[in-house]
Amino acid sequence: MDHKDILTRFKNGDLGREQAAALLTGAHPGSAARHAPLTTAAAPPRAAVSQPPPARALTTAPAGGGPPLPADGYAITALHGRFSDADGLDAFWRTAVLGGRDAGRRTSGSPAGAGAGAGAGAGDFDAVFFGLTPQDAALMDPQERLLLEVLWQTLETAGCTGARLDTLTAADGEPRAVGVYVAHDPVGRAAVAQAPAGDAPAAAGAGVTLPARLSTLLDLRGPGHCAGGGGAAFLVALHQALSALRAGECGAALVGAVGLRPGPARRHPRGGGGGQGVGAVLLRPLAAALAAGDTVHAVVRATAVAHPGRRAREAAADRLARRALAAAGVTAAGVGLRETETTVAATTGDTGAATGLAALVRAVLQLRHGTLLPAPGDSSAAPWARPHDQSGRELPRRATVAVRPTAGSPAAHVLLEEPPRHGPGPITAGPAAASGELVLLSAPTPEHLAATARRLADRVLPADAVEHGTQDGRRLLAALARELRLGRAVRDCRLAVVARDTGELGAALRAFAEDQAGADDQDAAGGRDGAGGRDGAGGRDGAGGRDGAGGRDGAGGRDGAGGRDGAGGRDGAGGRDGAGDQDGAGDQDGAGDGDGAGDQDRAGAGGARGSVRCADLRGAQGPGVLFGELPETRAYLAALWRGRRLDALARLWLAGVDVSAADTAGAAPVLALPTSALLRRPLREAGCPATDGPTPS
Repeated sequence: MDHKDILTRFKNGDLGREQAAALLTGAHPGSAARHAPLTTAAAPPRAAVSQPPPARALTTAPAGGGPPLPADGYAITALHGRFSDADGLDAFWRTAVLGGRDAGRRTSGSPAGAGAGAGAGAGDFDAVFFGLTPQDAALMDPQERLLLEVLWQTLETAGCTGARLDTLTAADGEPRAVGVYVAHDPVGRAAVAQAPAGDAPAAAGAGVTLPARLSTLLDLRGPGHCAGGGGAAFLVALHQALSALRAGECGAALVGAVGLRPGPARRHPRGGGGGQGVGAVLLRPLAAALAAGDTVHAVVRATAVAHPGRRAREAAADRLARRALAAAGVTAAGVGLRETETTVAATTGDTGAATGLAALVRAVLQLRHGTLLPAPGDSSAAPWARPHDQSGRELPRRATVAVRPTAGSPAAHVLLEEPPRHGPGPITAGPAAASGELVLLSAPTPEHLAATARRLADRVLPADAVEHGTQDGRRLLAALARELRLGRAVRDCRLAVVARDTGELGAALRAFAEDQAGADDQDAAGGRDGAGGRDGAGGRDGAGGRDGAGGRDGAGGRDGAGGRDGAGGRDGAGGRDGAGDQDGAGDQDGAGDGDGAGDQDRAGAGGARGSVRCADLRGAQGPGVLFGELPETRAYLAALWRGRRLDALARLWLAGVDVSAADTAGAAPVLALPTSALLRRPLREAGCPATDGPTPS
């Protein structure tokens, strides 16, 4: 064995340090080294798709043997779902508490819940939001469309569709390294039947390439895999995602599932009837999630997956339960809730590949609320008391989610734990400065922008619940402005408003939404010169004015940002007609002046506080007034944020510059906000004007 072989084996861990040194120098090793076997460890076999390796990343084995020591685990930082008769998790929980008394099953003295299901809306889709044509959307399998929606909404719930997404890196430093792991029922024949003859084979194999296509549409750069169907498929996909996180292949992982069963959902103790369900979770290492200020809904402590072979299904399920508990160093007595395919099917019907998802969602919600859902014969939900050890020390609540194997599918077992009780609250930003806060919002079309502004105002800033000028209102405003900058994707139709408190912001957003909705029917979106028409979003004289945002002379007006003479005016950023004003980004006639971004009467340079300025950049040419990738640009924008040059930043934003990417000093805990509005239409009308309008969601 030459020196190269010795060094290679030492690097691979096959030789200890003393052995390698002895072989290289020719000296006699010590007794311990002398008797150590000089063997080459064989690489473990590649795991099968349906049986990934055990989640050993969740545990650390002690040096002296014995049970493994528990590690931090993996955080569920976002979850989103829709089930039969429950569009969203809040609706799912309310239905479970109020109507699930005949569906649960008590285990170990704890009732395991009931939940109610909801139609997933597979017939409607917002193709425009995802940059698809109606024809492309119609060729997608309904399950793919549903997964695309919930994966995006899950990322938005986690505040990870904007600047934060770039911070999710793999071990090699690649940004946007988010894995995509999905489970779905067999792809229907609809996609094949609608595909052109030459594309039929691709459509038929849609399930195999689904994670890759979803990653492309969302611009995610992590690994992915499709776990196929079966009741345990979602839990198998989750198990595989944890393996990728352990290996450093991604910084976070999306795990989604969709199940569309024919027939009405029936709540039956044996799970009869068809059901519908779609949803996803976002996973991160717990330590990273806590450091980033993520919301932690639950912690995955251990997972186990295996095929039963010829053994009985019950024996396989028991084996996995023991394996998961041993991996986390937890005894069966420490688990207060057990969710299974039976408890889920009793409330949602047969949801196919989404069965494990529904069971996990129910368990997470019970951990979150500290409430156990009704068991058979119970009249109401019950408080879930925290367990204690023999010394009286308080322990976290724990739950297991298990799905037994069926013909051709594995069994899976997941151990969940409630999140750590310490950590910052949801709102930690300081009060807004006297000059106010710059709130930035964007969407793919003016119609989406107005709907999202309305949703934000109604759900976060209700008019009857905001006290103008209070410290809490200003603190919420600062946190909200920061969250929109860091957590949301930057789109072409943009809005900017400077407000001093939440009351002022809510009023401005409502006024903007009402103005858009009340625009002249002939010139508004959907009319003769509607969104994207001859004279830009909002019609010829609509939002932004004749030469305003998206108008005849380009976003920002004839000579403004994106106008006739290019983004930033005739002489570019910083020049005679550059972005900014006399006191802002450096010029006399910058973007936002008489013909600038926004309308002269509604929001000119230095417009009234609380007024909304907007721009439609869909037709803009070139990179804009500044090259955002240059370090000099980032330094310049960061200086504007430090100096609170809010008006200059607003002008640059409306001119096409991503000013949010430079505002990293305010990185702080994620603030939960409603997701962007989706304007779903029947596929035959997707992207086309409809007399009855789209359905916001």
